Amino acid sequence: MSIVRHGLATDPSTERPTIEVGRSVFVTPGGMMSSTVEVLVAVVGRAHGVRGDVTLTIRTDEPERRFVPGQQVRTSTGRVLEIAAARNVSGRWQVHFVSVDDRTEAQTLTGVELFANVPADESPEGDEEYYDRQLIGLRVLRADGSLGGVVSEVIHGAAQDLLVVDVEGTPRLVPFVSALVPVINLTGGWLQLADVGGLLEEMTQ
Repeated sequence: MSIVRHGLATDPSTERPTIEVGRSVFVTPGGMMSSTVEVLVAVVGRAHGVRGDVTLTIRTDEPERRFVPGQQVRTSTGRVLEIAAARNVSGRWQVHFVSVDDRTEAQTLTGVELFANVPADESPEGDEEYYDRQLIGLRVLRADGSLGGVVSEVIHGAAQDLLVVDVEGTPRLVPFVSALVPVINLTGGWLQLADVGGLLEEMTQ
């Protein structure tokens, strides 16, 4: 069981989306429901070569799904760019955008964030994999079914992923492993912890 960095979900005005958990519906500031969500997928690095290519600092675990020729991304400056070509060179992604054809123009993109619109109900391809946004907001039930708190954040650690559970205003850390989180019900908007005594009380931040 693992958590996939889908990209950082944002809201155009607040930079944090309102999520109606269980229905994969995102509510915009005006109250309109949207079937897509905008996520931060990369930050543009240095220009590469003289033909307009740029390197990327990736902010998603699925770059092969996000950087496909023909796909459009929005920049943090409001510009819409279409991907003409993308390649992974020894773990470093390089992209060429349509109409960015020389090094001078490519250099103007350095440091710019790139956002992609993805379906709100999209899920990772692997079994027992979840995006951060699918877990944030879920109610956390103890083994006896009582409410323990709400998932407020996901931390991607070097050894394992952690759920930050808000327990009456106090953050608790729960390792995201099937032994401790055996049941996840996205449709119902909840997950259930294993019968481990004092789990929420002991896993403090």
